[in-house]
Amino acid sequence: MTLKFLGDIRPADVQAVSAAVTEATSSHAVFELHGLGIGVFPHIRNPRVFWAGIGGDVQALQSLQTSVENCLSRLGFEKERRPFKGHLTFGRSKGKIESRRLMDAMADWGEFSTRSFSVKHVTFFQSDLQSGGAIYTRLATLPLVAAKPIFSDLAERSRFSILE
Repeated sequence: MTLKFLGDIRPADVQAVSAAVTEATSSHAVFELHGLGIGVFPHIRNPRVFWAGIGGDVQALQSLQTSVENCLSRLGFEKERRPFKGHLTFGRSKGKIESRRLMDAMADWGEFSTRSFSVKHVTFFQSDLQSGGAIYTRLATLPLVAAKPIFSDLAERSRFSILE
């Protein structure tokens, strides 16, 4: 899942980008998502990207993406004009696909769903486009804050008051 595509950046800017994404992730807790449904971009008649939609705590995902977008904009990266649509890309097409076969497959798999998975970190990747596909190199892994329970049991809760 891509939170922000940066395009070409200078090697000298990698540290600054990593620091900005660290700032963006520092206030976000681990959250749960799951795959939900399938689709294509840009259109069923000319599919180029095949994706699975996202269910679960999509508000946490949106908040994380907004934080990444805001922190990177301070470094001069232009904010995306289109609204963020969280999805998991699972394939790309370079050739023509028969629309009827694709629509049948999407009807068969339209209710697709996966088990939940925890989003625990954001990874900053470099991608090098090759004739056989992209080669990805991890530049940094930036953890989200682990969710910590305030109280471990009912007895401990009974000794404190929480005021909001």
